[in-house]
Amino acid sequence: MTPGPVLAHGEAPAAGLLTFDPLVWAGIAGAAWLYFRAVRRTRGWPRHRSWCAGLGLGALFVATSGPPSVYEGSVFWAHMVQHLLVTLVAAPLLAFSAPAALLLRAGSARARDALLRIVHAGPVRALTHPVVTWAGFGLVTWLTHYSPLYEAAVHDELLHALEHALYLGSALLFWAPVAGLDPTRRVARPVRVAYLLAAIPVQSFLGLAIYSADAPLYDHYASLDDQRTAGAVMWIGGDVVLLGWTGVAAA
Repeated sequence: MTPGPVLAHGEAPAAGLLTFDPLVWAGIAGAAWLYFRAVRRTRGWPRHRSWCAGLGLGALFVATSGPPSVYEGSVFWAHMVQHLLVTLVAAPLLAFSAPAALLLRAGSARARDALLRIVHAGPVRALTHPVVTWAGFGLVTWLTHYSPLYEAAVHDELLHALEHALYLGSALLFWAPVAGLDPTRRVARPVRVAYLLAAIPVQSFLGLAIYSADAPLYDHYASLDDQRTAGAVMWIGGDVVLLGWTGVAAA
């Protein structure tokens, strides 16, 4: 299938299953090249972590360049699927691929020292505290859906890129304590399970609020049925995925 042209928000979807944004494609390809180049330089790197990296980058590609990207400007539920792929599929898989731990093993002594200095710096320690990562993920999710940013991002590609960066960044920070593989703060397994269980109502209530609204929340997506489908995707789909990851954390 030949990639279609880049879509501006609000346009009818192009024919095809892909959108082409050179920065997105180059960024994902570059991340994959760097990761697997480091894997080749690291003896005994667990194969399942490499699989997590490949699947995580693949999920990110599907979210930002696949069918959800093609239809996000036309239907709200496709936009919601895109966000859930980024935050609840791609981000946890990338966290379980342990990129920072890989860099510590594959990098030079200078690179390792630089990374450890960054990780143990006061601001980074504060930013990666589990309470901060949990609250930040919830705040980003709620504020982007209940603020002018969401409507504005539908019509402005720069804001849309910023929105995706917020989702991915907050999600990577959120999932790092759950994976517990990189040299950041690590928490006990029961705490990881409680951490994820506490996140489920945050996701559920937002999806339920969107589903239960009496009128469209955004002028761009004027269909109430479409909005209810999007709310159900976040409410039910998000809960199912989070419960699945809770089982992984418990195991």
